[in-house]
Amino acid sequence: MAAIADARRISGESPMRVIAKLLALALFMGLLAGQSIAGESGLRALVSGDDSRPFRAVGRLDFGDGKFCTATLIAPRAVLTAAHCVHRRDGTLHDATDAVFRAGWRDGRAEAYRTGRRIVVAEGYAYGDSGLSILARDVALVELDLPVDPALIPPVGLGGGIGAGAEVGVVSYAHDRAGRPSLQETCHVIERRGTALLMSCEADFGTSGAPVLQPGGDGTLRVVSVVSAMANADGQRISIGTDLRAPVAEMLDSFAASDGVFHRALPGIRRLSSSDARAEGPGKFLKP
Repeated sequence: MAAIADARRISGESPMRVIAKLLALALFMGLLAGQSIAGESGLRALVSGDDSRPFRAVGRLDFGDGKFCTATLIAPRAVLTAAHCVHRRDGTLHDATDAVFRAGWRDGRAEAYRTGRRIVVAEGYAYGDSGLSILARDVALVELDLPVDPALIPPVGLGGGIGAGAEVGVVSYAHDRAGRPSLQETCHVIERRGTALLMSCEADFGTSGAPVLQPGGDGTLRVVSVVSAMANADGQRISIGTDLRAPVAEMLDSFAASDGVFHRALPGIRRLSSSDARAEGPGKFLKP
């Protein structure tokens, strides 16, 4: 790749931070040189109730400042998203009560509405840090004020341990398709570096926190990663996620042991939310 121009997080991130992160990723981005990514399906809007029913545990996580991310119900009172989503534009953590989870949000209606009660961020995550190891900890849980009836919306189970070549799918919202979810049925893990995953799945502003899904042994879907960042390599949009097994187990233990673990961010970091993506123009990507 000849040059690296500029990049941003999907929820909207300071370009300097993402450039630094993606420079750290440049070595394994180079693995893409000369390769084509084939066999990917396009995004398909989940228009009807029948279309969206298998994915009704996926919803929008809205914040009082107008931004949103994608999130997934993984327990009756816990939703999974990206850690940078639960921070304000100045880098401080949102109050949990500022978060509203709209399960199965489609055409102005949700299967369930719940407000946040506590937020737990993966240990080792630091908003504003540019290391790849930090990007691989970009995961958070929001505890809900009331449980969601599992008979109404079954939580999605957790998986993990996937490697290069694994076939996965993603359900997500984005700034230009905020009213209903879209499904990319087939994309792939291109490379695994530690617990960070480089994937061919599509991403845009608002996709942060979207579940990366794979069928489990019993045929039911499992969340194996969440989408954290986006980039562009040789003209191909790339998304970056993490293996969930260790951080989610640690966060669930934090829920059980305390009132929540709150990691403060470095000050002065400006965010671009999904709500003002149009004002800022299209997202910037890593360019070859």
